[in-house]
Amino acid sequence: MEQSLPVWLIPVLMLVGGIIIGVILARVLQRAAPGKTQHQLDELQERFDSYQSEVVTHFNTTAALVTKLTQNYQDVQEHLSAGAERLALDEVTRERLLAGLVAEPKKRERIRAPQDSQFDAPAEPPRDYAQKTDGDPSMLAEGYGLKR
Repeated sequence: MEQSLPVWLIPVLMLVGGIIIGVILARVLQRAAPGKTQHQLDELQERFDSYQSEVVTHFNTTAALVTKLTQNYQDVQEHLSAGAERLALDEVTRERLLAGLVAEPKKRERIRAPQDSQFDAPAEPPRDYAQKTDGDPSMLAEGYGLKR
């Protein structure tokens, strides 16, 4: 009996020592970890706020530029209309110039690529079935694909 006591006592003492060392290490690491994690969280929040600010600035600038572009387009249209009214020699020419200025951009002729035979053919959607000639059974027929 005396020999069995040290055999069981050594593993129990090792287990208790391991638990004590584990608890000490956990507390030490736990104190260091929140500071680092909080720092990373603060850094990520700062980057996110900066990104949001950049996005808002970008869209505000874009809106201002589009407004400016629209105003410049209107100014050019007014300038051309005034020039057509003032510089046209007769009423027919003046009407043609003003009609051309008012026309939609889609109606104006656009620059096209050279004509090619493949572009002249009307576009056809892809077919998801096999073509057949007259007299061939359809794909839903019982004997389709069977050779007799």
